[in-house]
Amino acid sequence: MKIGFIDNAGVPHISFLRCGQARISTPLVPPGTNAGCPTLATFLFLSLGWDSTNLNSTLSTPHVKVRPSPRFCKVGKRKSRFYRIAFRFLVAIALLAALPAQSQTTPAAPQDQPQQDAPHHGKVIFSRSTDENGQTTTTVGPGAQQTTPSGQSVEKPTASDAERAALTFTEFNMDVHLRSAEHEIAVRALITVRNDGKSPLAHIPLEISSSLHWERIRVAAGDALYTIATLNSDTDHTGQLHEAAVKLATPLAPGATLQLDVTYSGTIPQSAQRLLAIGTPDDVARHSDWDAIDTDFIGLRGFGNVVWYPASAPPVILGDGARVFDEMGEHKLRMAGAHFFLHLTVEFPHGHTPTVALINGHSVPLTVTEPQNGSDEISGVATATLNSATLGFEAPSLFAAVRTEHPAKNTTLWTLPADDAAVAEWASAASTVTPFLQGWLGQAPRSQLTILDLPDPQDAPFETGPLLVTVVQSATPAQLTGVMAHALTHAWMSSPRAWLSEGVAHFMGTLWLEKTLGREKALEALESGRSALALIEPSSPGESSGQPLAQAISPVYYRTKATYAFWMLRDLVGDPALSAALRAYDPAQDAARGLGPDSGSGSFEKLLEQAGLRRDLSWFFADWVDADKGLPDIAIDNVFFTSAETASHTPNASDSGAGPEANGWIVTVDLANSGYAAAEIPVTVRNSDTSVTQRVLVPARSKATQRILIQGRPTEVQANDGTVPETEASVHIRRLTDANGDSSSGSPGAVQQ
Repeated sequence: MKIGFIDNAGVPHISFLRCGQARISTPLVPPGTNAGCPTLATFLFLSLGWDSTNLNSTLSTPHVKVRPSPRFCKVGKRKSRFYRIAFRFLVAIALLAALPAQSQTTPAAPQDQPQQDAPHHGKVIFSRSTDENGQTTTTVGPGAQQTTPSGQSVEKPTASDAERAALTFTEFNMDVHLRSAEHEIAVRALITVRNDGKSPLAHIPLEISSSLHWERIRVAAGDALYTIATLNSDTDHTGQLHEAAVKLATPLAPGATLQLDVTYSGTIPQSAQRLLAIGTPDDVARHSDWDAIDTDFIGLRGFGNVVWYPASAPPVILGDGARVFDEMGEHKLRMAGAHFFLHLTVEFPHGHTPTVALINGHSVPLTVTEPQNGSDEISGVATATLNSATLGFEAPSLFAAVRTEHPAKNTTLWTLPADDAAVAEWASAASTVTPFLQGWLGQAPRSQLTILDLPDPQDAPFETGPLLVTVVQSATPAQLTGVMAHALTHAWMSSPRAWLSEGVAHFMGTLWLEKTLGREKALEALESGRSALALIEPSSPGESSGQPLAQAISPVYYRTKATYAFWMLRDLVGDPALSAALRAYDPAQDAARGLGPDSGSGSFEKLLEQAGLRRDLSWFFADWVDADKGLPDIAIDNVFFTSAETASHTPNASDSGAGPEANGWIVTVDLANSGYAAAEIPVTVRNSDTSVTQRVLVPARSKATQRILIQGRPTEVQANDGTVPETEASVHIRRLTDANGDSSSGSPGAVQQ
């Protein structure tokens, strides 16, 4: 039985009366508050692997009524087996407080003579008891605050998509308790939201996974009224969300903020329902949607995989184009700049002590408390805390696992015993790639790369910031160094802006290809993503605003287009200047300039201009980063060539600057750009003996002419080499012949394709 009361100091408590034992009392404290107990004191490429072309989803049904199932506890002969999940963490802490930990020397009291708690002089808030049939009785005491049931299940959702899209989360203060063996989670969180819409909000929509249940929501220290509905949405692995629409007494004005105190709980077992519903093969679905709370592995990737924290977004279904992926990106962009605090408690069975915990991609130290006698019946407790941090372009993630630690160069691997043999290969790859990254990004990374071994060899990899969750298995050196060139870059370049964080990582991956396999292989890697980029880009700014690189939400923008942008910047300012800007980049200073949908491109433009020859790059950032003007569309309109000796006798000979040279030829190339983005491209003139390349800026919707002097008769002109993405093709070649078949005639040469 539970008894609630307020002590003389005004601190609320919960007391648990257990069969044959004395009362154990535990104070209730806000999330993240140190209650004096050491256990309270103190998260490769995203691959989901589904077929999004099947619209015959069984999840596209009307909204159905939600009935949060009550959880009962059943009393046995010696102790109750299941308490309501929201209070289980208090039970575990109280039990461990009564039992000496391994580091303590005081012997345990005999079970038949339990220690008595000192009497509490306070007011009873409530008492709850459960009989042998699982029926729960709650009695309200005189000290209880008057509350009424505030959550009402409804068939149709109360909140609108406009309200969901207007809400931005600016702060999370979370107390998360997990019971790994039972797949259970209980959360109390203080969250702050802001109305970024244009109209006042009458409701605050809060969404969690459909395997979780809302228990209480408070606003301004009072219980709030809210409705609960089920949304069909594939942003969660179950294919559904439980949405609480909190009714406000006074609508939240545009730009105003509001703090809510929310409590929810439930289970998170593995589920691939959203993928199975669209016909994905069972094994593919389960190896893609592996999020779960389990005994030896806890993996919660956040919105788009499992919504384990409160979120707000319009419901989207797989099969409806790329809406699910766009909504995932929109969520990350809106989360950028939010303050995040989390206190984690993991209750684990004997022999399954977690050894690593990661929150939002960063390792956090674990404090483990286990009973001294090692009883199989009493769970151990592990705690970890992430102090206030600022989110970048990311979804909050949570991982904890039983793994073995293996330090490597700028890397820590956490592996399963079966994969320990592959650690040396991964460590060698890290050591091989490190000097290359040091040459570009600086001597030391900002953080360590963490590699977490997935439970199944077929599980799809996942990355967030300096965390790579993948299968640690043997592979060729070329494969592993390619993976590490990308993954380790995140340890050096931890920008809160996606186009910098992901763009630089992909850029380094292509540079590693250039270094190890040659330039052609690197350009082939660029070209492999160009067609998808060209397909999604607007044909003109008037047709669509597209996605400015600084506010991009789709991977094809912040990975593919951003990689192209760094290749173009490399040609514009040179390798030394680009490297200097990357070294000088400070993510904290950049974040201070503002994050989110309206933050702009940040400080990188200034760093480039300062590191280079003070060249004005405003045109480039205006067309490629701060706005989405589509892709350029370059064409070679005309090519004329004549010998320099002949040209020296023409009135315009001085314009070429060539002078009379017996073997010199002047090639005039007329270029046109029918796109809306300006581009500086390389133009190359070749013959059998040599080639000459010059860079030409071709303005948007305009033309440009370039004269190039080459020794020997020209045979070919090439515009662009694949480093600037275009709408149709990124390489243009013209073969050159003389119109009369007589190169000595001095007449301009005709052009053949």
